[in-house]
Amino acid sequence: MTAPKKTAPNKSHGRKAIRPTLKPRELMTPTPDLVGVWKAKVMTLFPTAFPGVLGESLTGKALQQGLWQLETTDLREFGVGKHRNVDDTPAGGGAGMVLRPDVLGNAIEHTMAGTSGNWPLIYLSPRGRRMDQTMMQNLARCDGVTLLCGRFEGVDERVLEHYGIMEVSLGDFVMTGGELAAQALIDATVRLLPGVLGNQASTEEESFSSGLLEHPQYTRPAEWKGRTIPDVLMSGHHGNVEKWRREMSEKITQERRPDLWDAYKDNDDTQT
Repeated sequence: MTAPKKTAPNKSHGRKAIRPTLKPRELMTPTPDLVGVWKAKVMTLFPTAFPGVLGESLTGKALQQGLWQLETTDLREFGVGKHRNVDDTPAGGGAGMVLRPDVLGNAIEHTMAGTSGNWPLIYLSPRGRRMDQTMMQNLARCDGVTLLCGRFEGVDERVLEHYGIMEVSLGDFVMTGGELAAQALIDATVRLLPGVLGNQASTEEESFSSGLLEHPQYTRPAEWKGRTIPDVLMSGHHGNVEKWRREMSEKITQERRPDLWDAYKDNDDTQT
């Protein structure tokens, strides 16, 4: 009987960067850092929720191509005691539970280790500044972003104060956690990164980029259920097309978002 052939061990495809950490090595999932690539670091109790929809379509393709990176930190791994508790009852009484400062502090320091340059730390919170296109454009110019996804009744206020965390909201409503808001923020930012959409004009003409909502869009067939594409769009006259689109953007913004319209007019007045 011949001895089984020994299989050669797989060769390493690169060097691993070793960082000091509060987590045992076996609990970590190594993520090779790509120099100069925008990265989202997400602290959450549900790391398996990521990449979620971010792994699909253009953002998913860009993730595979290394145009951006995603890293998750499981808050439970920093929990206290045998059961890895991450929360406790609110001081002063009240319903629900609050994420502990010692747990969050250790998780933040681990996650932010090695980050440098322009790298904001954000907590997804209904009391924060509402997301908008300007915010996403600013985040796309950063080196990366770290997001803290809350749960229960929120996080201990001392954590927000100590680390100077910026609070950001998806809108004026409350959800069960920050994971969906984090994915929305990442999606809206990643699509602005160079090479992700492939057509820079797409991001320049869409809603909010000029301070206005986007004009209506049409495609084939030329007639559908008795409705036709506006003649101007079929005319081939680019000047008239641009004029029509501008007028429609202004009309829709004025009707649907008077707050945006007022801001647009104020900005226009200051530049004239």
